Amino acid sequence: MPKSDSPVVMPVLSAGKHRTPRQGACFMEFASWLAGESWSDHPACTHPALASLARLVNDCSTNPGRARLVELIPSVIGLTDDDPLIGVLVTARASSAAIAVVSEARQRALAVGLFCLQRYVNGYAGAVAEQIEQFIVDGLASAPAAVLWAQEFSLGQLQPGPRELVRACTAALRVSVIGIAEACIKDPDATLHQLLSDTITDVTAIKPTPAQTSSAQNTPTQPQSGAQLRERMLLTHS
Repeated sequence: MPKSDSPVVMPVLSAGKHRTPRQGACFMEFASWLAGESWSDHPACTHPALASLARLVNDCSTNPGRARLVELIPSVIGLTDDDPLIGVLVTARASSAAIAVVSEARQRALAVGLFCLQRYVNGYAGAVAEQIEQFIVDGLASAPAAVLWAQEFSLGQLQPGPRELVRACTAALRVSVIGIAEACIKDPDATLHQLLSDTITDVTAIKPTPAQTSSAQNTPTQPQSGAQLRERMLLTHS
């Protein structure tokens, strides 16, 4: 960070998008700040699907619930890769977690989305594809009525192309997180926190060594470990 006589301002998590750290930060804006990137809620240091989930969880949590998300921020830095299954894995995890507790209309939407993911992942083999398939099977099993509706709705649909897949994942993530936040369950904040934490673990298993790589665009700093980033948070906050 540039040298300055002014005190360093540590962002405070809040909902929405912010122009500067002094105005607050969403989860991913805070991540961009920790990673040394340009201030953004779409930083290069995190896979777009995981970043999308993090923004949604941030915005849909209550203020006390959002404050507890801070501990997860360093863990998303460096979790980016071009593996096409990462976005599918993130979406399958979220949809599977949400479908049992959301409203009937959202259950139907998520069931359609899970069938779409299933058609896509059928073209892959390996541990990640198997994990995705298990999320899909578990999710569909928890909403049998929605499955019957979605099967009829999805009849004859083909494997999605890349753009269609991105649209399906984006929609399913939004339905999942908002659905959990508005569900009649004991602690939506805890459920959202657990969802994000579990998803970070899933993605970390695919790409286990988070690292910042310098680029000409927006990653000017040297690589930092998660421990170094946490130390920076504590030192700045003290």
